[in-house]
Formats: sequence, structure tokens, C-alpha cells
Amino acid sequence: MKYEIVGEPYPAVVCHLQRGEQMKTERGSMVWMDPVMKMETNTGGGGIGKMFGRMLSGESMFQNVYTAEDDGLIAFGSCFPGQILPIEIKPGQDFIAQKTAFLSSEMGVSIETFFNQKLGSGFFGGEGFIMQRLSGQGMVFVECDGSLVRYELAAGQSMVVDTGNVLGFTEGVELRVEKIQGAKNVMFGGEGLFNTVLTGPGTIYLQTMPLSNVVEVISAHLPRDN
Repeated sequence: MKYEIVGEPYPAVVCHLQRGEQMKTERGSMVWMDPVMKMETNTGGGGIGKMFGRMLSGESMFQNVYTAEDDGLIAFGSCFPGQILPIEIKPGQDFIAQKTAFLSSEMGVSIETFFNQKLGSGFFGGEGFIMQRLSGQGMVFVECDGSLVRYELAAGQSMVVDTGNVLGFTEGVELRVEKIQGAKNVMFGGEGLFNTVLTGPGTIYLQTMPLSNVVEVISAHLPRDN
């Protein structure tokens, strides 16, 4: 499977499939395709437990699978201004992503629920107690809110990140929360109560415009009923 990422600021990934190749998406994100693509909606296997697990991680309980009945292309589009990050998943090289980050992938990629090991990380770290674990083998495409920034962290090296700005990280990176010190900092600093701390070794991907921040800004200017 060959691919290209096109378009700004609403990108799409165009996948060029050969006869018999398949792609899957969990949110109906197909935006255009050749008529040789056949769609089938299924549960993705794994039974009811896995279906509910995908729902908890921010995805649909059902998957759309597209099969190329002849050589052709299919495009999957982002739902928010930003970027699309291509990641090659290999056995033993999982990727942990924020909820709803998954856009589409080859069939060999599995989407599972990932629970932050520390409960506090889930409730206060801004990324949610439940995230997505992408494992298996194949290409996967994830959505980034705003621009994408990548850092390589050495063992023991940390990065302090504001709530919501973590797109994802490679397995081996530890996520924890750190309380902002000082009452005045908490009350007047505008940064909330906690920061997310990511510690290597591994690769981290940060996003500059989290959807949650955009919603908060817009909602502050919406008229309210008295």
C-alpha cells in the first residue's frame, strides 16, 4: 500500500491499494474513493468485550472495511484543522494515542483500550484515563489537532506538557501528572491544576491546538439563556 497526505488545513490521506488490499476505519472517515472499493461494516472481531473497549477508547463499536476489487485509491479525511501522522506499527513497537486519534489503518493493526497505570494520570492528566493502544503490524494514520511536534526523549528525560497537548507516544514512555505549585499560580495562572509529565525513553508527539481548548474558547463566547 502506497499513500500520500494532501490538503491544508483539513488534510486527507490518499491510499493507493492494489487488488485485494484492505483498509479499515472506525469513524466513517472516507471522503472519496474509486468505485472499485467495496465497503463492509462489521464488529471488527473479538466479541462484545472488544466492541465496548473500542467505544471506551473513543471509537465506534463497528468498523468499516474497504476492499480493493481492482487497483484504485481511497482517501480518509481529518475532521479538524491539523495534520495526519503516519505510523508504521511493528510487533513489540506499540503506539499509545489519545482518544479518537485513530483515523484509518491496514488490517494488521489492532486497536485496543489502554488504561493509564496511575489513576491520577487518567483523571487529571488531560488525556483521559482511557487511551488507545495501536499494535500488530502495518501502517496506521492518526489525527493531530493543530500542528505536530515530535521529541525524542532519552531514558529518564522528561517533558512537562499542558493538558490536552499530548497526541501520543511510543511504548516505554511513562505518563504521570504533576500538581502546579502555589495557590496564586493555580488561581490566576490559567494553566489549571495539573500538568502532564512524559518521561523517556521513547518518542512523544505533541499537538499545538487541542480540540478541547478550542471548544472551551468558543463556548465562552456563545450566548447563554438567562
